[in-house]
Amino acid sequence: MTDDTLSDFERFEFASGNRSAPVYRLGSGPAVIVMSEIPGITPRVADFARTVASIGCTAVMPHLFGVDGKDPFDGLPVVGPMATMTRAMVPACISREFTVFATGKSSPITSWLRALAKQEHERCGGPGVGAVGMCFTGGFALAMAADDRLIAPVLSQPSLPFGLSRRHREGIDIGDDELAAVKGRCAAGDLTVLGLRFEGDKLSPPERFRWLRAELGDAFTAVEIPDSAARADSPMPPHSVLTEHLVDAPGEPTRAALDEVLDLFRRRLLTDA
Repeated sequence: MTDDTLSDFERFEFASGNRSAPVYRLGSGPAVIVMSEIPGITPRVADFARTVASIGCTAVMPHLFGVDGKDPFDGLPVVGPMATMTRAMVPACISREFTVFATGKSSPITSWLRALAKQEHERCGGPGVGAVGMCFTGGFALAMAADDRLIAPVLSQPSLPFGLSRRHREGIDIGDDELAAVKGRCAAGDLTVLGLRFEGDKLSPPERFRWLRAELGDAFTAVEIPDSAARADSPMPPHSVLTEHLVDAPGEPTRAALDEVLDLFRRRLLTDA
C-alpha cells in the first residue's frame, strides 16, 4: 500500500486535561472511537474506519502515536517496517500517557479518550458510543466502558500489559475501579464486550481471554481465529485481525470477525436505523 493522505476525513484538534492532539472524523450517525494499533493510523486502520462510517456511524480516529497515514511497510522489506515500528513504539513505551507493564492499572490517556467520547456523543447523538482498541490500545476500549456512554466496546488483539509473567498474561490494562464498574454493567445486562485474536498470537495471549471470560461472564464474546486464516502476504505473524491480516472476502474467518464487529455496532448504536 501507499501512504494515505486521509483527505476524506475532517481533521480537528481535541484538547482535554493536559493533552491536545489531532482527531480525524468521517461519516454521520452515532460515534465509534477507532483507536489505532502500533505504529499508528496506517492506511489499513484508516480503511477500517471508513468501513465503520459506511454502515451509518461516525468514525472518530484520534492520533495517539506515530505518523498519521504512513504505510508501515514502505521502504526496504525489513528495515522500513522496523524503523516505523520503533519510531512509534519507543516514545509510547516511555510516555506517561501509556501503562505498558503494570497490572491492575489503566493508561492515563483513557481519561482523554473518555472526554473525546463524551464530546462526540453530544455531537453525533444516538444511544451511546462504540470503541475499537487494537493491540497496544486494545484494553483502552474496556477501560472506557466504565463510562455509561460507551455501549459497544471491541478489544481487538489486546496486548497490554506485555506478557512478561503469568500475572501479566492473565489480565488487561484496566484499573480496579474501572473494572468494577464494567463488571457491574455486564452483570446488569447493560454491556456486552467483544474480543478478537488469532489463536497463536503471543502478543495477545489466550490467558487474557480466559481471564476476561472469568471476570465478565457471558457478557464477553471471544472470537479466536486460526492463524492459517491470516492474510498470507503480510510480513508480520498473525496478529491484526481487522487491519493488516484481514482477508476481506466472503467466507473468510477474518471477514466474519469484521462482520461481527459491524453487527455489534448496528445492534447497539443504530437502534433507529
